[in-house]
Amino acid sequence: MNESEGSRLDLLRFLERVQERDLARTRAWIQTEEQRQAEIAARRPSPPPPDWVVEQGIGVGHQVVAVHQGWCRMAGRRVRPVPRDEALRLVAEDTGRACQQCRPDTGLGVL
Repeated sequence: MNESEGSRLDLLRFLERVQERDLARTRAWIQTEEQRQAEIAARRPSPPPPDWVVEQGIGVGHQVVAVHQGWCRMAGRRVRPVPRDEALRLVAEDTGRACQQCRPDTGLGVL
């Protein structure tokens, strides 16, 4: 083995050590940034629930199953927020659609 081959190999190993150190430093920066973003997200308050939601059934038409106040825990997973006038219309059309737990009809002023 001549001297130039040995020194070339030494240079490549040196380069590898430098790149490994740089990669470790970059990974530490990434971890620090992920922690910072998680802390910011934890401090950010969650958005308030909508005033009114409709629970939709399964199927093509997504038929309205019930109208709920936004905070109601009885609402299923298939809900979408609606404005007050649409919630009022849905409750007025069919009083059976009003949730019996959160009573959106009372909240909307429908007797």
